[in-house]
Amino acid sequence: MLAVFDQTIAKCPEGLRWTEIDDGAKSGGVTALLDDFSSVHEGAVTVRLGSAAFITFSTDKQNPFLPRLFASVDDIFCIFQGALENIPLLKQQYGLGKTATEDMIVLEAYRTLRDRGPYPVDKVVRDLNGKFAFILFDRSSNSIFIAADADGAVPFFWGTDSEDHLIVSDDVEIMKKHCGNHFAPFPKGCFYTSSGGLQSFEHPLNEVKPVPRVDSKGEVCGSAFVVDTKVKRQTSMPRVGSASDWSKF
Repeated sequence: MLAVFDQTIAKCPEGLRWTEIDDGAKSGGVTALLDDFSSVHEGAVTVRLGSAAFITFSTDKQNPFLPRLFASVDDIFCIFQGALENIPLLKQQYGLGKTATEDMIVLEAYRTLRDRGPYPVDKVVRDLNGKFAFILFDRSSNSIFIAADADGAVPFFWGTDSEDHLIVSDDVEIMKKHCGNHFAPFPKGCFYTSSGGLQSFEHPLNEVKPVPRVDSKGEVCGSAFVVDTKVKRQTSMPRVGSASDWSKF
């Protein structure tokens, strides 16, 4: 799976942003990125979501125990990879039918949060028991919702290219080619929203910060992200009836 968002939708996370010393290093742009992904993943389908977002989905080379799924409802698009262990409970919680799959559960959980949910986002993600990573884009509000399970069971990476696009994928070779050192594993037990940034659903009261990532030769090769147990987040979640959009927090 692959998703590309420009800076009008998602700000590049600190620690992955290209700097002046990278001048002259070009990733080839979004077209080259999408072409490269399609060339190594047979049957890849790309959905262009306006001028600022692309989502590419393929079942090629997938782990049969961690399958990829794609769903779209009412201008909300979701790619899900993995398997949830508490599907019956989640179907009941969100009023879904027997045939609903993990991607539909995540999509409905997002709609509940966006439209009427009384629960904090971290609790909703924490209720997804299993191995998973997902990318969700709401075209009606130009907002994204990305998350990975607490064990990092699904290979999942994020980074930026030289044009300040946020790139998210399960293909590490694609990330290396188009992001250089400006990519990292998506942090375990975390979620990211367009305006709320990166947060931990395991430790919702703490900040998540970038730290230098060192390769086998002891050289700095980008950043990783860890929960800072010493720093508390200064935020609260809106409740039902609030004029605020939950994704702004």
